[in-house]
Amino acid sequence: MWIDINAYIGHWPYKQLHDSTLTGLIARMDRFGIDKAVVAHLDGVHFKNSQSANEALFAQLKSEKSLQKRIIPFAVINPAYPGWEADLKKCISNGIAGVRLYPQYHDYLPEDPACVALVRKCRDANLVVGLTTRMVDSRQRSWLDLPNVAGTEIGEWSLRQFMPLVREVPGATYFFLNVANGLAVAKEDAALLKSDKIIFDTSGRSLGFMPDLVQQYGAGKFAFGSHSPLLDYVTGMLRIESLRDSEATRAQKDQMRSGNAIRLLGTHIR
Repeated sequence: MWIDINAYIGHWPYKQLHDSTLTGLIARMDRFGIDKAVVAHLDGVHFKNSQSANEALFAQLKSEKSLQKRIIPFAVINPAYPGWEADLKKCISNGIAGVRLYPQYHDYLPEDPACVALVRKCRDANLVVGLTTRMVDSRQRSWLDLPNVAGTEIGEWSLRQFMPLVREVPGATYFFLNVANGLAVAKEDAALLKSDKIIFDTSGRSLGFMPDLVQQYGAGKFAFGSHSPLLDYVTGMLRIESLRDSEATRAQKDQMRSGNAIRLLGTHIR
């Protein structure tokens, strides 16, 4: 069984995407043998009021009920926007399994009080928090894309920018997505990343050396993610499938294909 923990539908203002609808995503999943996918709506990354994008995702799922068993919806929530608490309640009533946060695009820092409050609510509601370190490679970004965040000079983010949030809410469940600038953190934060409630998807550039990472962190820390349609669908799979028998057992590969996702998503998987 395969579960993709990092997929999208919707549009990206600076790049033409293909098959970025639910039906297009399902066709891609069928092509590569993927059983289920965690999906958020890309439009919410650029909408200041991201709830309209969430509602669009829910409407599509309701109109195509046959897809509901394969799509695991995540909401895009902007804690810097007034009314986010009401939006979160609406999303929970629509059966979300988690939220994705985009401080780089919604112009706040992860340690801001509203973001911390949101993650605490997610923890208490048994929702996963998806943290995406980057959306696109900065070398390919449009001149209209954001060069920095919340008055800082931060360009591409690494895990370090998110660790203040993890420190504030260590008991939450986190998916770290598209990690592109290394898994290294300060020594005092390394213990937090060992939590069995934190996993990394396989889409990011930093996951290019899977044998070493599996040996260092264990297979329980990784799960298949594609970051599609912004990235190709195959790379994240190959990082698991290319592991030799001496590098990962069959059971460990199954963990990364779906087992770790099932463990953290729990009852949200139909």
